[in-house]
Amino acid sequence: MMGRLTRTWLILMLTFSLIGLFASFIVIYTYYYLRKLPPLCTSFKSPFPGITIDCERVLSSKYSDINGVPLDLLAAIWFIINIILVVTYDLGQGSIATLSINALFYWRFLGIAIVPYLIFVETYLLHALCIYCTVMHVMIIIDFTIITTYFIKARNH
Repeated sequence: MMGRLTRTWLILMLTFSLIGLFASFIVIYTYYYLRKLPPLCTSFKSPFPGITIDCERVLSSKYSDINGVPLDLLAAIWFIINIILVVTYDLGQGSIATLSINALFYWRFLGIAIVPYLIFVETYLLHALCIYCTVMHVMIIIDFTIITTYFIKARNH
């Protein structure tokens, strides 16, 4: 069965979600399971004035969870659902494929809507960045851009 996505589109849509998922799993495993800081999370000065690279400050802050659920776990779930929607669209037929691509269209907005708030919290409230959180933010932004580009190109053909 031939997929709906070209190989290039499929790789683009999956790669950045997989990188984001990997970053979230590193934090979940090391920080929440092993109770250690993830690798490369030592505190040091960032290139941005008044902001340090300090994963511990970010991950232990009152902003790091919603009702006890770590944001890193929610990010992992976001990336997993993103991957499932892409694969379901690519392999699905008929109404399943249509439902998947429509869900993906709206799902990307949930991710991109949250990123500015998280960047605000890290930079202006905590004055600290978490390397892994930043990777996840960048991957969500790239995912949004790729999926938006796909929709624009698909609509024009």
